[in-house]
Amino acid sequence: MKKKDSRAVALGVIQFEINALKNLKKNITKSFQKIVDVILSCKDGKIIISGVGKSGIIGKKWAATLSSTGSPSFFMDASNASHGDMGQIRSKDVVILISNSGQSEELKNIIKYVTRNKNIKLIGITSKKDSILYRNSDVAFLMPNIKEAGLENIVPTSSTTAQLALGDAIAIACMKVKNFTKFDFKKIHPSGTLSVKLKTVGDLMTKRNKLPIVKENINMKKAIKVINNKNLGVLIIVKSNGHTSGLITDGDIKRIAQKYSDFENLELKKVMKKNPISVNENTLATSALSLMNSEKITSLCVHKKNKMNRTIGLVHMHDILNSNIN
Repeated sequence: MKKKDSRAVALGVIQFEINALKNLKKNITKSFQKIVDVILSCKDGKIIISGVGKSGIIGKKWAATLSSTGSPSFFMDASNASHGDMGQIRSKDVVILISNSGQSEELKNIIKYVTRNKNIKLIGITSKKDSILYRNSDVAFLMPNIKEAGLENIVPTSSTTAQLALGDAIAIACMKVKNFTKFDFKKIHPSGTLSVKLKTVGDLMTKRNKLPIVKENINMKKAIKVINNKNLGVLIIVKSNGHTSGLITDGDIKRIAQKYSDFENLELKKVMKKNPISVNENTLATSALSLMNSEKITSLCVHKKNKMNRTIGLVHMHDILNSNIN
């Protein structure tokens, strides 16, 4: 084959796989909803996924995606299942078997083992309605008849693309029903780029006894001691009830010192910036940084949900930039 022909082959393969996904889309019927319902009802058991060959590789991806979106799952190698690994399957588990033919010898022993226990749910993913897998599944999903790409249409290509897409669809559907949020996602992805992008101001803020909080009726002389001691370049000013009323920066203090002769005796409430900008602790750090840039400020007060008047933290632009979110 000439090199210039490779592009045509690539486009042909991709078109085969596009057609497979279009056919899969037509098969998303009530059986899909039943799969989601069974997975979501698995509260006390485990979700175990198995398959043979290329379907097994896809099964590993299913397990990884389900686990990362709040539905704990693991892959069981079908070849090893008959040599003791079926001992991992227990009552109240959900077993998902993926097989294009539904007749793979390695899966037959798993099917027999699972169907003996009425408290184990079997979900079968196959393209053959007359297969042993389809007939014995509590929930059977019939994959469309798909033509594989490539020579003689024998290499698993289009079929595994469709299997992969189905697994993603199931995982995202379960995630949506459970209201699995980006913050839940972050909890189980503490490392890596995704976790960094999901950092919130609550993750990065200064809090508790490190906060430079002072009462609004103290004078500037006392305020300078606090701002120097806390070393954050800003003071959070509160009323007697603890509600935040203002903010003052070290730059403000320098300007005030040049303006007033009786500088040290000034009460903060007379010269502070009132109603400082405050963000919820769950605000993404990237959003907070954008807000600081637009407002031309370097710090933000942080509050809990529905408690905007009470500051629980302070996030500085440097805190966000040093967190490598960009």
